[in-house]
Amino acid sequence: MSDDEFDPETEEAREIAAEAGEESSEFLSLLPHYYRGEVGQMATRLDRLDLTTDWAIGLIAAVLGLSFASADSPPYLLLIGMLALTIFLLFDIRRYRSYDAARARVRMIEENVFANAFDPAGAVHEDWRTAIASDLRTPTLKVSARETVTRRLRRVYFPLLSVLLVAWLFRITFFVPEESWRETATVPGVPASTVVTVVGLYYLALLVVTAWPNSRQAMGEFHDEEPGEWKTDE
Repeated sequence: MSDDEFDPETEEAREIAAEAGEESSEFLSLLPHYYRGEVGQMATRLDRLDLTTDWAIGLIAAVLGLSFASADSPPYLLLIGMLALTIFLLFDIRRYRSYDAARARVRMIEENVFANAFDPAGAVHEDWRTAIASDLRTPTLKVSARETVTRRLRRVYFPLLSVLLVAWLFRITFFVPEESWRETATVPGVPASTVVTVVGLYYLALLVVTAWPNSRQAMGEFHDEEPGEWKTDE
C-alpha cells in the first residue's frame, strides 16, 4: 500500500504493526526506535527523581543555616525541615516506582535482545515480547511502596534525616548553654517532653522501616555484589 492510499481507519492499517512483529527484518528496524524512546522516558523520570533529592539537600542546607544563625533562631525550624523531608520522601515514592517501571522494560529489551546478540548461548526470558506488550497495553508498577520506602530511606533520606536529628539534638542541648533543653526544645503550645517523645518515636519508626528486610522486586539495579573480573584492575 502506498502512502497516498494509506487509510488509518481500515483493518489493514490497524494490523500493520502486527505484520511488522511477524517479520524479523521489520521488527528489528522498529526495535531501535522503541528502545530509544523507552531509554529517553527512563532518563526523564530519573532526572525528576534526582531533582527531588537535590531539593532535599538544598532544604537541609537552608534549615541548618537558619537554625544556627544565632542563639535567637527558633530550634523548631529543624523540626519543620524533618517534616519537609518526609513530604519529599512521599513524592519520591511515586517517582521511583514510575522510574522502575520504565527501567524494567528497558532491561527486558537489553537482557533478551542485545545480550542475546552478544552471547546467543545465553538465557532468554520466556515470552519477553508478550510481557512487554502486556505492560504497554496495561502499564503496571513493578516494585511495592514498602520496598520503595525502604530503598529510598537507605540510599538518601535516612542519612539526610539523621543529619537533622543530630543538628536538632545539638541545638537544644549545647548550642545555648545557658538554656535548659526543656526550654529550648519547647514548641509554641507543645511541651518539650511531648516534642522529644514524638521525635524519638518517629525516628525509631524510620529506623525499623529502613532496616526491615524484604524481598527484592526493583528491576535492573546493581546488586550488592563483588565486581566481575573484567571490571577489576590487573
